[in-house]
Amino acid sequence: MAGNTILSLILKAGLVVKFVLLILVFFSVVSWAIIIYKYMLLSKAEKESGIFHRAFQKSKSMEDLYQATKTLTSSPFTALFRALHGLENPDKDEARRALRRVEALEAARLEKYLTFLATTGSTAPFIGLFGTVWGIMNSFMGIGRIGAASLAVVAPGIAEALIATAAGLAAAIPAVVAYNYYLSRTRRNIIMMEDFSQELLEHIARGNAEKQTGTIRD
Repeated sequence: MAGNTILSLILKAGLVVKFVLLILVFFSVVSWAIIIYKYMLLSKAEKESGIFHRAFQKSKSMEDLYQATKTLTSSPFTALFRALHGLENPDKDEARRALRRVEALEAARLEKYLTFLATTGSTAPFIGLFGTVWGIMNSFMGIGRIGAASLAVVAPGIAEALIATAAGLAAAIPAVVAYNYYLSRTRRNIIMMEDFSQELLEHIARGNAEKQTGTIRD
């Protein structure tokens, strides 16, 4: 019954309120699509990073690790490893520059679409409030035309106007919660990526030291 009442109020709303509701529906649908996408992306990236990191710690063959990166495509760790694997006998500074470039690209990939969630969380309530103000303004203009004010006259117009505020909050609240959650996970992944970069640099330094020791012995 309540659902039918709300639907009828939306259908009777003015063009501006309907347009506002349409914008809020767009924000809500896109936000939920991003929420689902980010969950799948971060979960897969974290899982693959764990797999590759364990393989990196155990493996003695860099070629085997490089082959593993071809199947673990979502992990930032594999992108870092491939960046170094493509260099021939890099020194520590060259390796660090290559890793920093990849870190920036991977951080941007992990943070992608978070801005939309932040925008939805900050603007959707105000868009809804605009629809409410416009609807209430039209209600009072209607009262002025009729020349009489009663609850029966005022209530429907105010009710349809308040739907816009409710829609704004419905779009904003999940977006804000998801933004804060995914921002925290993304930052954690970036810190893990930076730690792994340091591991790779130490690995390069050890390899260069072993080569120099071997040359001196020869």
